[in-house]
Amino acid sequence: MKFNSLIPELSVTDVEKSKVFYLNLGFEIKYQREKFYFLELEENQIMIEEINDHWNVGELEYPFGRGINLSMSVSDIDSYYEKLKDKNISFFKPLMCNIYQVNDEIYEDKEFLLQDPDGYLLRFTN
Repeated sequence: MKFNSLIPELSVTDVEKSKVFYLNLGFEIKYQREKFYFLELEENQIMIEEINDHWNVGELEYPFGRGINLSMSVSDIDSYYEKLKDKNISFFKPLMCNIYQVNDEIYEDKEFLLQDPDGYLLRFTN
């Protein structure tokens, strides 16, 4: 198994509820142990672990992850968005097109955002 060089690990209140949520988004379980899952969607990897006080630097309160969004690329953003719409997924922001300038190049990104059960903001892009 190839591990990305950066893999976010999210502390969650109910790891089973979060697991179901992420599996519904199309993530696959790559491995697991007690109250922990390593998940992958295409080349995006995340870990979810039930809160255990090992990693807390302060009190957690909903929505978790304030000030950060996890940006994940998918190969076919339009189909993926429609698939999630068909599952009645609630979107934080619907599919939109944003234009970014990086030095002299212009990039056009299609993206949408949603929140997981603990409020972590997930951004899916092409």
